[in-house]
Amino acid sequence: MTATHDTKRIAKNTFIMYIRMFVMMLVSLYTSRVILNVLGVEDYGTYNVVGGVVSMFTLLTASMSASISRYLTFSLGKGDYETLRRVFSVSVEVQIAMAVVIVLAVEAVGVWFLNTQMKIPPERMVAANWVMQCSLISFVVGLLMVPYNASIISHERMNIYAYISIWDAVMKLVIVYALYVSPFDKLKSYAVLLLIVSTLTTVIYWVYCLRNFEECRFQIVKDKRLVKEMASFAGWGMLGDGAWMLNTQGVNILMNIFFGVVLNAARGVATTVDNVVQSFVRNFMVALNPQITKSYASGDYEYMHRLIFMGSKYSYFLMLFFFVPISLETRTILTLWLKIVPDYAVVFTQLTLMSTMCLTLGNSMVPAVQATGKIRNYTLVMGLMALSNFPLTWIAFAIGASPVWAYVIYLLIFFSMVFVRLFIVKNMIHLSIRAFVTNVLLKAAWVTVLAFIAPVAICFLQPDSFLRLVEVCGVSVVCSLVAIYLAGMNEFERIYVKGIVVKKLPGLTKS
Repeated sequence: MTATHDTKRIAKNTFIMYIRMFVMMLVSLYTSRVILNVLGVEDYGTYNVVGGVVSMFTLLTASMSASISRYLTFSLGKGDYETLRRVFSVSVEVQIAMAVVIVLAVEAVGVWFLNTQMKIPPERMVAANWVMQCSLISFVVGLLMVPYNASIISHERMNIYAYISIWDAVMKLVIVYALYVSPFDKLKSYAVLLLIVSTLTTVIYWVYCLRNFEECRFQIVKDKRLVKEMASFAGWGMLGDGAWMLNTQGVNILMNIFFGVVLNAARGVATTVDNVVQSFVRNFMVALNPQITKSYASGDYEYMHRLIFMGSKYSYFLMLFFFVPISLETRTILTLWLKIVPDYAVVFTQLTLMSTMCLTLGNSMVPAVQATGKIRNYTLVMGLMALSNFPLTWIAFAIGASPVWAYVIYLLIFFSMVFVRLFIVKNMIHLSIRAFVTNVLLKAAWVTVLAFIAPVAICFLQPDSFLRLVEVCGVSVVCSLVAIYLAGMNEFERIYVKGIVVKKLPGLTKS
């Protein structure tokens, strides 16, 4: 398979994923606004923090999920279909075992923590326990879906992945309508309806994979070597996943303990905005990651490095399109979107997006590192750095610091990780630091500066208004495009873009 063919496949899959993303983005923005208004600030915050308790247990699962995706994609890249079948069956067995462990852990620890340690209004404690149980069942259902979902991504069937995701988004709209007409407790109804949708989505994935992928026909496999190998890979990944969970759901719980559910609502708003913006990058990387893994498996390091540079740079540029106007007009955007803007939601959103910009610069290295299978040193260093965020935030809150410090600490740590990651992976994947700095970091810095100049000037010259918001959005898009073309692209990329313009707009390019 040629690099040109692979690049075309990436472009096709990226286009499909963006159609999916636009639908899901619109649905997410609409439903978040309606749900916040229907549930109210306290119930919305309660759902976010209680669901977060269950999510804490992804520490036990996320690393194994990454292991499954890595081994499935690696086997496909080598054309080893016998190993592929064994990997899938072993994955299902492992996920079932982990599901049992998680149910026992949540029922023993999570329920106790919810009822004795968290700051939930007493009159909403019964509803909070409903959320806990529904979130747990939904989590287990999603856990069992992982091998099937990973198979679709590994085979690069992004159209199916997009169709199912769009169906899921449409069902979220149905949930919003059901909440309006439901005569029952709104928070309980929301938890139960989300559980029903997640279960139906899992059934659809399961049926499709059974009909289309031979390896997805589960059979009992006793392969201790493979289980040990996958578990070892996942075990080292668990440190990084644990750090991530403490930085997200762990800090969310700290905010609940120190400040109450209103701050959880503000954090929920910031997370929703961040997830919507990240979906642009996530869809691009979902299409790109399998090719990075497969290029490593086939020994094509030069192509892998090009993909890493492209993934890092254009992921950042995609984020920049949204970061510029949202960071400058956060309050106006949140007011138009939500009507009810929780305290601290504005600054939380701004700092969350800044942190995500830093993370984006290194995300395309992760699948390459995972492809090597030698992730111990990488995970130890990056995991311990990320892990420091939780205790530092705890100390800051304990001495009376503002909740904003949780995000400041997070931003500083993850900014420094951009450079530490480079030094760790350079020998693992034969990556030149100078090439990455030149092709990615310097270009990202110049594009960011150029993209902000005109929008910042507009904000200084005009008072807050809807008209200013429109002007900032329009100008920031134009400035970002020009900055990316002039300072972000290399000569080959500019020639490629010119070729597309000449082909698509021949009448405008005739001299």
